[in-house]
Amino acid sequence: MLASFFKSQAQIILQFDTIDVCNVFREYPKPMSDQHLTDIEFSSLALDARLLAALDKLNFKHCTPIQAESLPLLLKGIDVSGQAQTGTGKTMAFLLACAQKLLLADQVKATPGKPRALILAPTRELALQIHTDASALLIDIPLKLGICYGGKAYEQQKRQFDEGVDILIGTPGRLIDFFKQKFFNLKSVEVLILDEADRMFDMGFIQDVRFMLRRLSEPEKRLNMLYSATMAHKVLELAYEHMNEPQLIQIQSDTPAVERITQTVYHPSNQEKIPLLIGLIKQLKPERSIIFANTKHATIRIWEYLQGNGLEAAVISGDIQQSKRESLLKKFHQGEYSILVATDVASRGLHIPDVTHVFNYDLPDQGEDYVHRIGRTARAGNSGAAISFACEDYAMNLMDIEHYIKTSLPTMPISNELVETPLPPVRMKKSKPPQQAKDGKSTPKGRSPQRRRSNNTNRSKPPKS
Repeated sequence: MLASFFKSQAQIILQFDTIDVCNVFREYPKPMSDQHLTDIEFSSLALDARLLAALDKLNFKHCTPIQAESLPLLLKGIDVSGQAQTGTGKTMAFLLACAQKLLLADQVKATPGKPRALILAPTRELALQIHTDASALLIDIPLKLGICYGGKAYEQQKRQFDEGVDILIGTPGRLIDFFKQKFFNLKSVEVLILDEADRMFDMGFIQDVRFMLRRLSEPEKRLNMLYSATMAHKVLELAYEHMNEPQLIQIQSDTPAVERITQTVYHPSNQEKIPLLIGLIKQLKPERSIIFANTKHATIRIWEYLQGNGLEAAVISGDIQQSKRESLLKKFHQGEYSILVATDVASRGLHIPDVTHVFNYDLPDQGEDYVHRIGRTARAGNSGAAISFACEDYAMNLMDIEHYIKTSLPTMPISNELVETPLPPVRMKKSKPPQQAKDGKSTPKGRSPQRRRSNNTNRSKPPKS
């Protein structure tokens, strides 16, 4: 049944560079290079005049391929399952279709507890990026946005539902938390959007996603969109189960490799990785770079050595508080830091312009993740460089990566001039998380729940520094 369903769908295959520019650059809006656009103008689509005015302010005239193929269908009320690589304009496609649907409806004011559109994202970073994109697009349009994600601002996020939201953006866990507390229901949802659906599976969120989708109204009563970088069978099955006969649109290229990115690989020993990384950075002097590692421990170690060697960097790690992570990302986005150290949390969804170099300090396990990582550079028609380390621990991943990108990465020799003798690292200070009382509320930093409820002055002496 599933096979016959998808066989009947119109499958649109377009030859396109897999890593391109997203149609929104937040605080740095730029027109997209002509070679990445189609001849279809937004003004030729049946969009609300307010949306066209917003696009004009953002200086977006022509559609990308995924927008050109999906928007005409969505504006007719036809569900879409879209496959396209990161940075191809998927976010703008579903935001325009969503806003158009809500603006055409009779209801003009948000009702408390009854969101009209639901956008599910796998990570808080992607949810925040979508919210920022939507804010830029809808700045002069009377549609109220809400966002829910774990890690911070619990009470603030709860208060969003007092006045109601039109478009609710969030991650599954926090949304389910609020849903079970009955801050909102899902029967009023007119538009459903699943962004990075394949990532939902990879991160183990699919049961939470299904929980929410089963509490929506029937698929025929809403407009449904699913966007994913890969369209595996499990993603197609999800679309079949919770959408209304979606049209399948695929934007792909013959090879996932990006022609504008110069890709090279070094083969250092584990002990040579830090000296080689520091040597390359000092020799190449990248204007803005991202260093990817596979573990939180590795990102912290890299950051500590960079700091110790006079290279200021921001780091995205699970050990960093969410508010600080957002602040560091903003500073990197604005150019205050020229180096970002991160795990794969930054390889999808974060659209940061003008990244000149990507360093794969650790090779990823999958070729697809390699493509997402290097796609942080060479955006907006620019060129970029991707430098990978095939070390003792991860060299075996190189074969799968080269098979996926259908080309061999040029091997570069490690000369004595490249290997820098590093200065000692600067250790990152680790702050202790607030302790939890029995009621689940945080207690003041450094005090236990028992001590908070007692006037006992017999306190232990502080540890020696």
